[in-house]
Amino acid sequence: MAKTTTFPFRYTAFALSIAGLLTTLPLSLYLRDWYLLPVIFAALTLVGTWDVLQNKHTVSRLYPILAHFRYFFESIGPEIRQYFIESDTEERPFSREQRAIVYQRAKNVLDKRPFGSQLGMYDEGFEWINHSMRPADIKDSDFRIEIGKHCAKPYKASVFNISAMSFGSLSSNAILSLNRGAKLGSFYHDTGEGSISRYHREPGGDLVWEIGSGYFGCRHKDGTFNEDMFRKNATLDQVKMIELKLSQGAKPGHGGILPGEKVTPEIAEARGVEVGKDVVSPARHSAFSTPVEMLEFIDRLRDLSGGKPVGFKLAIGHPWEWFAIVKAMLETGRKPDFIVVDGGEGGTGAAPLEFINRIGVPMTEALLLVHNTLVGTNLREDIAIGAAGKITSAFNIARTLALGADWCNAARGYMFALGCIQSLSCHTGKCPSGVATQDPRRSNKLDVQDKSQRVYNFHKNTLDALSNLLAASGLRHPSELGPEHILRRSSKTEIHSYLELFPFLEPGALLKGKTGTRVYDTYWPEARSDSFDPPEFIRELRETKLR
Repeated sequence: MAKTTTFPFRYTAFALSIAGLLTTLPLSLYLRDWYLLPVIFAALTLVGTWDVLQNKHTVSRLYPILAHFRYFFESIGPEIRQYFIESDTEERPFSREQRAIVYQRAKNVLDKRPFGSQLGMYDEGFEWINHSMRPADIKDSDFRIEIGKHCAKPYKASVFNISAMSFGSLSSNAILSLNRGAKLGSFYHDTGEGSISRYHREPGGDLVWEIGSGYFGCRHKDGTFNEDMFRKNATLDQVKMIELKLSQGAKPGHGGILPGEKVTPEIAEARGVEVGKDVVSPARHSAFSTPVEMLEFIDRLRDLSGGKPVGFKLAIGHPWEWFAIVKAMLETGRKPDFIVVDGGEGGTGAAPLEFINRIGVPMTEALLLVHNTLVGTNLREDIAIGAAGKITSAFNIARTLALGADWCNAARGYMFALGCIQSLSCHTGKCPSGVATQDPRRSNKLDVQDKSQRVYNFHKNTLDALSNLLAASGLRHPSELGPEHILRRSSKTEIHSYLELFPFLEPGALLKGKTGTRVYDTYWPEARSDSFDPPEFIRELRETKLR
């Protein structure tokens, strides 16, 4: 494993404080005017010692004394940013306000705000949920939905879960903390495509096993799907659902290579690969090549798992490819139990800049396309929909469910709960909070007992906040949310509900013919269940351009 070069620097301030104390203490005995210096260095030494020994703040353990400069500037940050740099609500990628609400709920401290909203309520794009003159009384915020109604082993999932993040991308202590928090709160933890590691297994929290194109945890040596290995892992009691990953929001349509030097014995054990050798994740699956074959593969996984819910995750790209999958469902009668829509907003996965910024449909439009297509083909009742894309608050959840999702997943939100400070160094191995690194000198400072409690707190307090939003709106369960409940300002003088703003199809509309919406009327008739290829008229256009 590559060694970091910043290790001495992290303790420089602590070392200097000790050296200063040892140097100035004897001098102060002879030079009376120097008596303040050993006092100052002694105070700094005590602070540094406390930082190293405490387990509440990973950044302080990794950067004794120096971390307090960050906390100081953060404490005066609102004033500095407000007048000189940026506002608390500027979301690039997450605003200070978004991070703060996660930190406060994770720490179980006051999450209230004084003096009114900092948001521009008359700005275009501002969104809110309308309240009711008759608020509801909700006794329990443990909201759940059933996935896999027709399976032998359906799963009752929380409406807010941990999205896919692999061991290897996250540290061992981060995975332990996430899964232990999921165990405490009875919600699920998606393994990510890096498969099920010993750190996922140890706490015993519910798992959704994600299987990507590398078939990690269920592969032959040549990288193809291994049925026996799959059955062994899929039938574990801890594994509640199987998720076939077609693409992810951070880098849809992009494979990857895990360099051999990063393939440690633990990572090799989890993924079923050889230690120290490069591991390739192809850009597409080898187990199927057409929509029909994909659905046959999903049925095969369900049988091998003993009847657990099986679905797939995708970031929407070409609409005709998604339509081809749905047409295959109609023609074969084979259906996934769930679909997870990953927004093009990206996520925890490091990716080339062009992929992060310019590839993949954002979550709102992607979720609408998936939900509407299933409604328009009368398949929606049989297939549950999850969604992920910058979800950190109860309003984010309510908004997403109103657009058609049944539940939400979050990755970066739970990273904040672990102590992530958005240093944007996830891909370097030098994460200052010990979350996204394989450097044991950093990850070992992340205290599992403390952080797992914060993961639990964040989940519980966010659902409590969702309960309050629903009650204020006169609703009793998230499933009652619809597009009529969320409003958006189109201009200073125009307001529209989601029901007016977005096209929502009537049940069976796609089966009846024209919908009046261009994307469906253009691509649905041309999509084919036996191929992901573009429609004939698209190929003709391409040929015309080539002539």
